Amino acid sequence: MSEELKKYREQIDRIDDELLKLFNQRAGLAQQIGRVKGTGAVLRPEREAQVLQRMAQANTGPLSHQGVSQLFTEVMSQCRALEAPLRVAYLGPQGTFSEAAVFQRFGQATEGLPEDSFDAVFAAVDSGAANYGLVPVENSTEGAIGRTLDLLLNSNLRICGEVLLQVHQCLMTNEPDLSMIRKVYVHPQSFGQCQGWLHAHLPNVERITASSNADAARLAAEESFAAAIAGEQAAERFKLKVLARNIEDDARNTTRFLVIGNQDVAPSGKDKTSLAMSAPNRPGAMHDLLTPLAKNGVSMTKLESRPSGTGLWEYVFYVDIEGHQSDAKVATALTQLKQIAAFVKVLGSYPVAV
Repeated sequence: MSEELKKYREQIDRIDDELLKLFNQRAGLAQQIGRVKGTGAVLRPEREAQVLQRMAQANTGPLSHQGVSQLFTEVMSQCRALEAPLRVAYLGPQGTFSEAAVFQRFGQATEGLPEDSFDAVFAAVDSGAANYGLVPVENSTEGAIGRTLDLLLNSNLRICGEVLLQVHQCLMTNEPDLSMIRKVYVHPQSFGQCQGWLHAHLPNVERITASSNADAARLAAEESFAAAIAGEQAAERFKLKVLARNIEDDARNTTRFLVIGNQDVAPSGKDKTSLAMSAPNRPGAMHDLLTPLAKNGVSMTKLESRPSGTGLWEYVFYVDIEGHQSDAKVATALTQLKQIAAFVKVLGSYPVAV
């Protein structure tokens, strides 16, 4: 070993020793905060968002902002676990993109609770079996997920946060090459995201709907001449070979997930508020609904319509706006909106995904 290399390694060892000491100091302070809070909420989404935002602003490299965010997410996850285990329900089974989103948001020191439906995720949080739930709400390729929107409308749970997960689809199988594949198991959302690749590379192969990406991988693992489309974590779990990576038609393919819980989240300084509302059935009603937002300088980032289920051609509009519901201009706009709309429900205010 050269003297120069030895010198660098000794410096790294000293830094590692100091990091370990500082991590434990931080963990000790987290424990003290837990004792001060008593029976209060284990997770403070606004505080964690502020930490990640501050670290991103202070980062001068060479680590990427994403790398710094992942590091501090894991540090906070381990510190949080000293206070109490965090249980998060998600659409299972293990190996889904939903599970990946849980660990991206909450870190590895989290107990994931796989459920068999979106309804079961909401029920687990509502009953107290889980502290939080995580559900997909929209995909950049395939659009909104209707069942999540319906459940948000009819539940007393609130949105506590959001997660943006870049989704990379893989084709996995037990077979050695594409020519051996006779059927592909695929979840409808994943099929929509990979249609171009399938038409180009497996045009005559049977496509069979699976209940989730992980279930598609499980089915493919049990059969000959079968493949699945899922994330790489599913291939690892079911010991399948990945024959093709990043087969999604849009390289920017991203799924947005919502964290649901029983708490209201305080302002973080960079927040979003989600609403559900309906307009009276008269000319210009939709224009009138949007007027309070424009009048008060509140920026709308999303507008989605969904059948209300209460009558033919009646709709509920789902809206995301910038700012927290306690912000002065947002609060004023909401007050005015409630005077105009047939129905308004604030689904939650929460930090923008970091």
